[in-house]
Amino acid sequence: MSRRRTSGITIFVLCIVGFFLYAYLLMLSEWSPIVLQLSVLMITGGVLGVISWIGYTMATTKSSTSSITEDKP
Repeated sequence: MSRRRTSGITIFVLCIVGFFLYAYLLMLSEWSPIVLQLSVLMITGGVLGVISWIGYTMATTKSSTSSITEDKP
C-alpha cells in the first residue's frame, strides 16, 4: 500500500474516532459543560481569526494600478 493511501486511511479513522470521543464527552460524561464551552470558544476564535486575517491583509496590501479598471470615453 502506498504511503499516501496509508496516510489517508489513518486520517479517516482518526476523524471517526475523534467524532465518537467528542460525542461521548459532550453527551455522556461529566465534562459536558466544559467540552461545550471549549467547542464554542474554538469555533468563535477560528471565525474571528479568519476575519481578522482578512482585515490585516486588506490593510497591509498595497493597491496596484493594474487592478483598478479605468473607464475610457
